[in-house]
Amino acid sequence: MEYLSHSVEETEALGETLGKTLQPGAVVAYFGGLGMGKTAFTRGLARGLGCTERVTSPTFTIVNEYPGRIPLYHFDMYRLADSDALFDIGWEDYLAGGGVCAVEWSEQVEDALPPESIRVSFQRRPEADDWRTITIEGGEKP
Repeated sequence: MEYLSHSVEETEALGETLGKTLQPGAVVAYFGGLGMGKTAFTRGLARGLGCTERVTSPTFTIVNEYPGRIPLYHFDMYRLADSDALFDIGWEDYLAGGGVCAVEWSEQVEDALPPESIRVSFQRRPEADDWRTITIEGGEKP
């Protein structure tokens, strides 16, 4: 399903709507370049999962954990060389950890993502710098 977001707030709202539909064990794989709205989407996703802590990009820590009705494990794979590095950070434990995994820069580790992962792609719209086309594939649609 394809959505048009006109603002950061709309991107967050879409993430929140998706978050409310997710079950423990879900993997949400993000695709898109720098500044596309992946972290904004994750802020909304966290709200939808009942997480109340401030959501920030895990660029330097690789993963941030947020407690909630369903815990959120927010990954940033930008600095990983390949999917083999995932297993050094306990990827399999996170997948089995009873939470939702949100994975920025999934392009880096696509071969390690479960086949049932929900794919969320972000593209900038030519009409305005803050407009995005957000495409969600797999799972229940918001």
